[in-house]
Order: sequence, then C-alpha cells, then structure tokens
Amino acid sequence: MQDGIDQYTLTRNLSEFSLNEIRRRTDAIDQTVPHPARRYNYLLGGKDNFAADRESGDELARLNPAIKIAAQENRAFLQRAVSFLAGQGIRQFIDIGTGLPTADNTHEVAQRIAPKSRIVYVDNDPLVLVHARALLTSTPEGRTAYLDADLREPDKILNDSVLRETLDLTQPVGLVLVSILPFIAGDGVAGPIVRTLLDAVPSGSYLVISHATFDTLDPPVAAKYWEMFHAGKSDIWPRTQAEFRDLFAGLELVEPGVVQVHQWRPRPNSTPRAAKDINNWGAVARKP
Repeated sequence: MQDGIDQYTLTRNLSEFSLNEIRRRTDAIDQTVPHPARRYNYLLGGKDNFAADRESGDELARLNPAIKIAAQENRAFLQRAVSFLAGQGIRQFIDIGTGLPTADNTHEVAQRIAPKSRIVYVDNDPLVLVHARALLTSTPEGRTAYLDADLREPDKILNDSVLRETLDLTQPVGLVLVSILPFIAGDGVAGPIVRTLLDAVPSGSYLVISHATFDTLDPPVAAKYWEMFHAGKSDIWPRTQAEFRDLFAGLELVEPGVVQVHQWRPRPNSTPRAAKDINNWGAVARKP
C-alpha cells in the first residue's frame, strides 16, 4: 500500500479487528478510483487520500475554485448543528456518511456538551474503517460505534445489532446526513431513504442534512458539472432548494430554515463568505 497511507498504519489502526478482516479491508481499498470520503478529506486539507482522489478534487476545483471553502463551511455546519442538537437534549446520534476523522467529529462535539452522548457512525469506505479507532474514542460515560454499511440500505443500518446495542430507538435521535445524499443519484430517490430513517425514530428526534446544489452556480459551470457526471467523472447528484426542502416534509424546520450552510446559525466570529461560493444547502428539523 502506497501513497496516502502505509501498510503499517493500516495494520496498527485495525488492531482491534481480526487478521482476516484487516486483509479483506486492505484489499478492498482501490487507490485508482476516487471515493467521496477521501476526496472530501483532500478538499478539507487532509492527508488520507490517494492520487485519484486529489485529481478528482482538483478537476472539481478547476470548475469551482471556491469548492474548498464550501467544504470547510459544510464541515463547520455539521459542528454547529450537532452542538445545537446536544443543547436541545439529544443524547443519541446516527451519523451516516461519516467520512474520515478530522478535528471535532460528531462524538467530540456532542460529548463536549453532554458526556453521556452515544454516537453510531456509518460509512462504506474501507479507509474510514481503517481509521475507525479514532471514531471509537469516547468519554467514559458515553459510547461510540462504527458500522460498515451503505445509506442505500437504511433498513440494514437500522436493524444492525451494533446500532441496537448502542442506541435506544425509543428515545430521540439526531440523524446526521451531511454531504451524503448527493451520492444517491436520481430524481425521487433520496426521499424514501430519509423517510425510512425518520420512521424508525420517535417524536422529538432531529434531522440534519446538507446537500450540494447547482442553484448558486453560473449556468455554464453547472452545465459542465453535468457533462462530468454523465461522463463518469463526477459522482455528485445536486438537488435544487425545492428538492432539498421536500426532504423535510412533515418536520418542523429549526430557524433559520433552509439556507446555505454558512448562513445556518453562524458563530459571531465566522469568516464572511460570498453566497456564490457556497453551493450547499443546509437545514435542521425536528420530528413532531
């Protein structure tokens, strides 16, 4: 294994898993194909990525030079949203599309406010599992767990024994779907997945979503993105503000509602951003 992460790191970080599991996961990492989690890591300035991920990220950046700023603002939105949920008394979280560990992951933000918080991370990138130990750290009072699963199979996620042992689904849960739904391509495909997850959690639960959009891009740039998608050079399926809003049907949107991620309850010292540079919608809503 070369470029981005070595065999020693793989073995060290997977020391809690069986040798067969280590071999299976290592073999599953294809360095030649970009993966959303690794590309996102690159856009955030991380080092856990391969040449294919960087090339994909650079191609997107050539079209939209502000994409790295948008990635940073998206990450900041996650942290503010989790802080808000913890402040509302949410003590259980399901973070799907976890991505590679970085500063202030969901469990760190939540447990800093409420040490008893429990978090289940879900991702399907083998490299995320390599780093799972960083995600499985926890306060003594709380708990974290990791599932290797795909958002396209929400029932499998919800029925997994690890999730059921970690969380009590009769109590409110924070469902976190940050920058994952754009990789569920197709019209009308994301809504049923979100609904399945929401149906499994009780009243008082919250839904957090951020989503890529072309609403804020110049039409020629958006057209070029679609050319890349149809040529297999991009895996991002954007949704309009109206499509994004539909994902929250039947829920109570938290103020300020559906906005660009940098506009969702920004901190007083936040860096000012131009609206045209942030091509992500964000919102938080409560299940009544």
